[in-house]
Amino acid sequence: MDLLTGTYDCKVDAKGRLMMPAPLKKQLSSILEDGFVLRRSVFQKCLELYPMAEWQLLMQKMNKLNRFKKRNNDFIRRFTAGVKVVEIDANGRLLIPKDLTVFANISKDIVVASAINIVEIWDKDLYEQAIDDAADDFADLAEEVMGQDDEDYGIS
Repeated sequence: MDLLTGTYDCKVDAKGRLMMPAPLKKQLSSILEDGFVLRRSVFQKCLELYPMAEWQLLMQKMNKLNRFKKRNNDFIRRFTAGVKVVEIDANGRLLIPKDLTVFANISKDIVVASAINIVEIWDKDLYEQAIDDAADDFADLAEEVMGQDDEDYGIS
């Protein structure tokens, strides 16, 4: 699967259905029939939409954890809590289950944002707040996470 790109303002209808943005749907077109997994984010009040192949890769990694360690078992249980298999219907809509809508405080206005190989689904106000909150320390974070010495890039 190609890496996903784009951030889109969207709306959820009264039944909890999200019309997938056309550019994102086009990027996902080759894997639409495989389905997706929708889950709660670990770090934010948003949802994460995993293409099925990405979810299976993640589950293969998690399956290597020793289930006889309570900490591992607790992690697996909490990580997979509320997980739902979902599909994008023929009209390009994704039904967001009620419990996940409640978790992410999704009402009407939302943001659908690519996050490399998954899609995040946010309440619009919470997304704006998360972006604003991170703005102050983003330069420091970027340097810490992505900053490399020139020699790491083959420059002497």
